[in-house]
Amino acid sequence: MPLRINSNPAAINTNRNLIENQDRMLKALEKLSSGSKVNRASDGAAALIISEQMRAQISGVKQAIDNSETAVGMVQTSEGALNEISGLLIKIRQLAVHAANEGANDEVMLQADQFEINNALDTIDRMTFNTQFGQKRLLDGSQGANGVANGKGLEYVGASPHTQSSPVEGYNVRVQRLGSRAHVEGSTALTQDLINQGEELTIAEGGRTVSFKATPGDTVSQTIGKLRGEIEKIGLDVDLRVEDGKLMLQHNKYGSEHNFSVASSTPGVLSAEGGKLELATPGQDIQGTIGGYVAFGRGQILTGGEGTPVEGLQVRYQGNVLTDADSSDSAESAGRVAVFQNSLVFQVGGNVGQTVSVSLNSTNTRTMGRGVINKSAFKSLRDVNVLTPQKAQDTQRLVDQAVNEVTRTRAELGAFQKNTLETNLAQLRITAENLISAESTIRDVDFASEIAEFTRDKIMVESSTAMLAQAIQLPRTVLKLLD
Repeated sequence: MPLRINSNPAAINTNRNLIENQDRMLKALEKLSSGSKVNRASDGAAALIISEQMRAQISGVKQAIDNSETAVGMVQTSEGALNEISGLLIKIRQLAVHAANEGANDEVMLQADQFEINNALDTIDRMTFNTQFGQKRLLDGSQGANGVANGKGLEYVGASPHTQSSPVEGYNVRVQRLGSRAHVEGSTALTQDLINQGEELTIAEGGRTVSFKATPGDTVSQTIGKLRGEIEKIGLDVDLRVEDGKLMLQHNKYGSEHNFSVASSTPGVLSAEGGKLELATPGQDIQGTIGGYVAFGRGQILTGGEGTPVEGLQVRYQGNVLTDADSSDSAESAGRVAVFQNSLVFQVGGNVGQTVSVSLNSTNTRTMGRGVINKSAFKSLRDVNVLTPQKAQDTQRLVDQAVNEVTRTRAELGAFQKNTLETNLAQLRITAENLISAESTIRDVDFASEIAEFTRDKIMVESSTAMLAQAIQLPRTVLKLLD
């Protein structure tokens, strides 16, 4: 082996190994001090990309959990107010039932009932206006899909969170067939002779049956009054009218799903054949389009088809303007309905598009109880009056409708909270747990393994340092030759 003093290959080699050992030891120190095995991109480019994406997703999921919990609080605030409004509606109904007790009531008692009803209606409107979550008013209709109809006989009923806001001019409503009610028109007049012969009439509707037999000696008016009384007593949902002595029956509700049967002992009084129960002429469901999109009819109500911009939009049409199905866009229509979509949208996921929405309908007394057929011409709950027996009965009908509207909203909110928000919360917590575990596997250091590596590198540094000292001394052997 030649001896050299200008170069010391052994020392250079040992120094290189020392540097490498020091680098490994310093990286091990960095991992142990930070707790992460990926501190910079050079530690693992692929691992860095994956772990950073997972960290972003974890932060999104954690925020989505907070969002969902906030949404639950908002829903519970709304539901609590609706519970109180429902209680007030039930109280109004109780007062209407009391006012309908015509035989025992006097004018002062009816005025007292009406005063209490007006007070309850004012309270409902006040709660509607004052129920807030932060600065958001929840029950005044501003947090739902709202609309306004323009056209004779056209009325906006409601919309869903899926209904899209309409153009400025609104959605055009065209009707190809009007909704109608099941009906029977007698062809033979109910005469005094038929009454004296004990004419028998049968009317069956909704599982209830009126079997009526005329009392000989009663007048036509008395007989019709008794028949009408039996219909009301049994609770049949049909209306009895008389034209030129002929009986005419009509179901109170529109559409093909509501029907009744009739029979009369004399042919033509109600049924075409004597003593045979016959089905009334069925009612028809409305047919038409909203905004040019397919809509489904039920009674007088058109509902926008699923998957269209008007999905869930409901309008009631009581007019008589019909449009031919093959007509051009310029053909006459039933009117237009403008929709303003303000449903509450909640971000309940950690990624784009993971949102849910719910619509809060207005509980204002001027918007509840609409569309109920009644003889007192009440248009909404705000119009109710119990100062006469008929008005007290009609008040009950409108209040029942309002109760159904409130309970339906409460049911929708309850289902939204339980099946959407709370279920989503449970899933998000599991997702966060699994994501954190997966990210930890990629990013976090295994201390047991890393300490073992650090100990080895430390020993190697110390060994390399000692060997470098020996390598530096090798050229000094040349001095022995000079001696």
